[in-house]
Amino acid sequence: MEFVILGFFAVGYLILAGADIGIGMLLPYLGRTPAERREVIAAIAPFFLGNEVWLVSTAGVLAGLFPHVEGTLMGGPNFLAVVGLVTAWIVRDMGLWLRGRLPGARWQAFWDGAIVAGSWGLALAWGTLLSSILIGASWPLAILPAAAVAALFAMHGLAFASLRLTGELRARARVLSPGAEWHTYLLTAGVLTAVGILAGFRLPLEPVNAWLVPVILIIIPFLVASQAWVWWVFRHRVTGPSYL
Repeated sequence: MEFVILGFFAVGYLILAGADIGIGMLLPYLGRTPAERREVIAAIAPFFLGNEVWLVSTAGVLAGLFPHVEGTLMGGPNFLAVVGLVTAWIVRDMGLWLRGRLPGARWQAFWDGAIVAGSWGLALAWGTLLSSILIGASWPLAILPAAAVAALFAMHGLAFASLRLTGELRARARVLSPGAEWHTYLLTAGVLTAVGILAGFRLPLEPVNAWLVPVILIIIPFLVASQAWVWWVFRHRVTGPSYL
């Protein structure tokens, strides 16, 4: 059961937040004017904070049920990747929150750049960590597998954007979805799921603190219900800018 809980949160993060990361990576392609970029960001605005809860939950499960694995993942050759991941996470979120706080074009362009740089940093940091877990590759040998994971995030973001946007923005996002848009999203989500599960099998998972399992199982329905509520409220396609 401990392994299922960890996989549930980790895969949930990769699928949900992977779309946010991918859209941020391709923001200059999807949104070619300040107004278009505002609309593209509106596609992820209702979701990105809730999606990050899945990463916090994954870290909590690791610390509580697999403390020795947490040390393995965050130490040694992975330390720099973890530092890069946290730094990119902060930069990306600062960009999302601050871009709309002042009206100046230079101000917004600077924070749009922060969103793009932070999103690429997140994708490459996750790619480095996952390649280290899956094939034992370390820097600089991890460059190619890390780039492959980043490309997967980008494709997942395009698929999600095609489901959320309209008009010309939707047409740009559909470059990988000539047919049904949901098919592309499910395909990229399936590949991310496979990557997450394979990485889990490569970790030396030996659970402790089994008494935490009932507590986590009680929390999971509330997390899923709140996520489902947000998706239902914001289920319609984006037609204008958001509060960000």
